[in-house]
Amino acid sequence: MSLFRCPACGAPLTRGERAYTCPGRHSYDISKEGYTHLLMANQKNSAAPGDDKGMAAARRDFLSKDYYRPLRDALCKLVDRYTGDSPAILDAGCGEGYYTAGIYQSLLSAGKSPRMAGIDISKFILRTAAKREKAIEFAVASSYRLPLSDESVDVLVNCFSPLAIEEFLRVLKPGGAFLYVVPAADHLWELKQVLYENPYPNEEKETPYEGFTYQEIVPVEATITLDNQTDIHNLFQMTPYYWKTPKSGSDRLAALDRLTTRIAFRVHVFKKA
Repeated sequence: MSLFRCPACGAPLTRGERAYTCPGRHSYDISKEGYTHLLMANQKNSAAPGDDKGMAAARRDFLSKDYYRPLRDALCKLVDRYTGDSPAILDAGCGEGYYTAGIYQSLLSAGKSPRMAGIDISKFILRTAAKREKAIEFAVASSYRLPLSDESVDVLVNCFSPLAIEEFLRVLKPGGAFLYVVPAADHLWELKQVLYENPYPNEEKETPYEGFTYQEIVPVEATITLDNQTDIHNLFQMTPYYWKTPKSGSDRLAALDRLTTRIAFRVHVFKKA
């Protein structure tokens, strides 16, 4: 049985060789890459929502070089700590599946039997995710309308993605863990110094959410060196700065063939009360 449920009627879905089906005879094709489409037409805000092909390729190429491995390793340890032997895990806003696949493989190596799903609103980025790890279920879907049953998930991971607290609370089991990754104050500080005349640090705050209790805030920090323009541009393209940087800043970055910058994250860990 799939972790997904039918977005049309809410019934459980069964994953077949070529499609997901429910008892109500709704059917959802599985793409050649391995993901399905569970975003209803009336839930779309554009013809192709989410990251476009260029952003998807930039994320794939940059993350595949393990620049953000410290964050992936931290998430793997946390998910292991907060799960039992056979956990159900959702990566909400999974992107190209770098963290999703890493967590899944880590749990297997720890002797566990995970069931894992990832959702993202971009079909382009899921093509990479589904090819990265065939044992994980991937679907085009919105975090605000998760195609999962109530109280069906042991751990929910959200890494730089939309925060849909009510839905996260609905799908998590009582006592389930919610891992929320945000950038720390000085994340990519040296990159921002190139892009902007007067960069400012990211805001850091602790926000309690109704229905959850804080467990811990885990810092993840490292320094990375990008020694070619391709990697520098890929990092730039997968950040929000790509859309709001003045041309002068973009030009300064494009002139570099080497960049050393801090990476800094905070993993906020909650439990469903």
